[in-house]
Amino acid sequence: MADPIWKNDPDEHDFPAAEDYLRLVADPERARSLVAALRTRATVVKKAKDILRAANLPLLPIDNPHVADDLRKVRAGKPLSPVLIVHGDLTRALPAQIADGYHRVCASWYLDENTEIPCRIVGPDAAAA
Repeated sequence: MADPIWKNDPDEHDFPAAEDYLRLVADPERARSLVAALRTRATVVKKAKDILRAANLPLLPIDNPHVADDLRKVRAGKPLSPVLIVHGDLTRALPAQIADGYHRVCASWYLDENTEIPCRIVGPDAAAA
């Protein structure tokens, strides 16, 4: 199977999806602030296996409908959107939060656990620049 092609920037709809998730783990104002910061961060690259480990999340099964859909996109040569992440805190044993893109991370892992995934990452106290 081909390596995934990645977009340079997240899709616009990824930001409200990230905020919706973050409102489950943070108050609405903090969630809005984090998403505003994610919008302005530079994109960096991290390995699929490291993202899953930092987030302390299980690898979803390959037949998960959303993972399978992302794998079909890769086979069709359609670009995937970068992942949006909030840093964890090692000293407090808090995992990173994949605010948007968990299924894309899992799909990429099935291609190769060392697949490099474009990400936008902010700290838990980030504010928009």
